[in-house]
Amino acid sequence: MKNILSIFLLLTFSFFFSQGKKPVYWQDIQNFKKLDRKDAPPKDAILLIGSSSFTRWTDVGNYFPDKTIINRGFGGSKLSDLNYYADDLLSPYQPKQIIIFCGENDFADNPQLKAKEAVDRFKAFYNKIRKRFPDIEVDYMSIKYSPSREKLWPQMKKANRKIACFMKKEKNAKFIDITKIMEDSNGNVRKDLFLKDMLHMTPEGYKLWTSVMKPYMK
Repeated sequence: MKNILSIFLLLTFSFFFSQGKKPVYWQDIQNFKKLDRKDAPPKDAILLIGSSSFTRWTDVGNYFPDKTIINRGFGGSKLSDLNYYADDLLSPYQPKQIIIFCGENDFADNPQLKAKEAVDRFKAFYNKIRKRFPDIEVDYMSIKYSPSREKLWPQMKKANRKIACFMKKEKNAKFIDITKIMEDSNGNVRKDLFLKDMLHMTPEGYKLWTSVMKPYMK
C-alpha cells in the first residue's frame, strides 16, 4: 500500500512540475508582448526576426536612422523556435518588410542536422509569413560562419545555397549574403569581427552588415 501511495505521489508531483515548466524562450516572448502593450508597434516598419545576433543588436536603429525598425530577435533561437512562436512573432505587427537571421543555432544544437532539415524549417516559417503577409518583402540573411563553429560550416554552406535558390524563385523575396563581407582578402573569415567567444559580433561586424543590408531595405 505504501509503495502504491509513493508511486501516486511521485506521479502527481511530476505532473504538476511538468505543467509549471515554461517552453524555451517563453519569457522572451512575454517581454515582447509587454513592450507592445507599453508602446503600440508602428505600422509599415521593418521587422527583424531571429537569433542572438539580432538580439544583441540593441542599437540597430542607430545604424539605420532613416528606417523604422522593430527588433524581435530572441535568445539563441533556432528556426524551429521561430515556427513554434510564429503567431506571437507575426500577429502583433503590420510590417512592410521582414528580415530573418536564424539557422546557425539549429546546427549548433544538433551537429548531425542535415542541411535539408534546416531548409525545411525555414520554408515552414516562410510559408507561415506568407499566409499572413502574402505581398510584403521577406528577406533571409545568410547564416554567418562563426569561427567557434567551424566544424559545422559544411552543413551551413549547403543550407545557405539551398535557401538562396529557394528565395530566388519566390516573389518579393531576397537572400542577403553577409558572408563575403566578413572575409579578408584571402577569403578567410575575419576573426576580428567577433567577440572573444568567436560567435557574436563586434560593432565593426554590424557596420559591415549594414552596408550589405541597406540596398535591400524598404
